[in-house]
Amino acid sequence: MLKQKLVTTTVAAMLAFGVAQVQAADMLQKIGKGEGRVDIVAWPGYIERGETDPNFDWVTSFEKKTGCMVNIKTANTSDEMVALMNEGGFDLVTASGDASLRLVAGKRVQAVNVKLVPSWNSVDKRLQSAPWHTVNGVHYGVPYMWGPNVLMYDTRAFKEAPKSWNVVFEETTLGDGKTNKGRVQAYDGPIHVADAANYLMYHNKELGIKNPYELNEDQYKAALDLLRGQRKLVSRYWHDAFIQMDDFKNEGVVASGSWPFQVNILQSEKHPVASTIPQEGATGWADTTMLHSEAEHPNCAYLWMEHTLSSNLQSDLSVWFGANPSVPAACTDGRGMQTAAGCSANGLDDFERIRFWTTPVSKCKTQESCVPYYRWVSDYIGVIGGR
Repeated sequence: MLKQKLVTTTVAAMLAFGVAQVQAADMLQKIGKGEGRVDIVAWPGYIERGETDPNFDWVTSFEKKTGCMVNIKTANTSDEMVALMNEGGFDLVTASGDASLRLVAGKRVQAVNVKLVPSWNSVDKRLQSAPWHTVNGVHYGVPYMWGPNVLMYDTRAFKEAPKSWNVVFEETTLGDGKTNKGRVQAYDGPIHVADAANYLMYHNKELGIKNPYELNEDQYKAALDLLRGQRKLVSRYWHDAFIQMDDFKNEGVVASGSWPFQVNILQSEKHPVASTIPQEGATGWADTTMLHSEAEHPNCAYLWMEHTLSSNLQSDLSVWFGANPSVPAACTDGRGMQTAAGCSANGLDDFERIRFWTTPVSKCKTQESCVPYYRWVSDYIGVIGGR
């Protein structure tokens, strides 16, 4: 939680006024000789070199081809990623939408010259100029993976897939005849406020919420009130995917917002879980590989960004993480493990139902003024603390 406080102090003022005035930094115009290494901050499971499973390795071939040794620092939350990028010493980060605009506003990342990324045109057109990495028409990264925040549930506690997120937001009796109190989890990150807003957007239409990341004071208060009620139900706020999986296996947790990554691993271990996107839809993440403004190894970084768009990497990562590739051909071209059916199972057809993580700013589009992210951080710390 201390890191969350530290993160906001550097960019809170800029976020309060939006990021529209950010100017493009000087972009690399030509890729030179690789510097021999590239340092990357990444989500767990995003960059594999075969150590977890020898079938999943998209690092070794890159290192042999380019001579750029890949060094990985994993981060479990967007706030942790922002903190690490603020500290420096990294070339790239796989940033979600609730971190990317903060990094742009804080001038922690630089504009990317997509002409130096030959596979750019293979990227899903819906992602190429997405607002979470494009400012004033300038690209600040290369799309990597995207997916929904699914509702993961224990099939022993539910006779059928939950139809609503109410099973984690409101006290209720589950299919096994027991209460959900003490048996559910919530995400340990301020962006979870958007999950509450998304729920209210469906059930409390009189609030007038049009975008779960753009909340006026009344809408924001309603979301916080819902989260305070959820606090009474939650056994643990999770941010570590592996701890969440252990809680489902050993601590009696039966329902939580989660990622397909955890669902896939638990199912591979024959644990009785499944996932769904309930009637309210879901928030989600579309992650972007972004280049640090003071990257020490920019040539290797550009070579890595191009490597990430190869359809075999995109395909295998899609299988491994349970996500959707930013290169649609990776679902069908047979160069990797993924198939059209697999991409569909990962939520490829649900793109329009997903409200992707975006950094909340005060100058918003759907109304005159919105509650900016630094308030989400401080208030969510209070919610978790029982205030």
